[in-house]
Amino acid sequence: MNEDGTRPGRLQADGDRRLRARPVAAEIAFCLPDLPDVRDFAAAHGLRSGIAPEQLADFLVAVNEVATNAVTHGHTSAKAMLRMWVENGFLSVEIRDEGRWNPAAPPGETPPAPYATSGMGLWVARMVSSDIAFRTGPEGTVITMRFAVTAGESHGANSERPGTAEPRPRRN
Repeated sequence: MNEDGTRPGRLQADGDRRLRARPVAAEIAFCLPDLPDVRDFAAAHGLRSGIAPEQLADFLVAVNEVATNAVTHGHTSAKAMLRMWVENGFLSVEIRDEGRWNPAAPPGETPPAPYATSGMGLWVARMVSSDIAFRTGPEGTVITMRFAVTAGESHGANSERPGTAEPRPRRN
């Protein structure tokens, strides 16, 4: 963490390429019992980042489904990580775990069977997000979802500006 409270840019390996990591505005490590805290964290930062209140429920369903998968199907003795940042009019939510998988088909593209009681989380996340991407490899699995946000607006009652501790002024 820098002196001003921001995180420095990081490099991430992606195959043989080195990519500049996105600036992270918020992150939380979690395991299964922490899922209620993850939802609260995502709701607060989602509203602060411009998720419209009428879209919050869908946003939280997607985050909860992917976060639940991370701690139930990923490496169950390790914590998963949720990171959020805003870029180009979208709130990106990255959920990373140490689990490895090799899906036969792109995940979440096939709707669940009628009367299914499981196996629908990634499909639901794909339906309610603007975009969803999957990466898996020796370091684990990373799922990144993007959600459209209202540029320059915060929907939290007294939310903070990203990177500062100053409250946003209320509009009258």
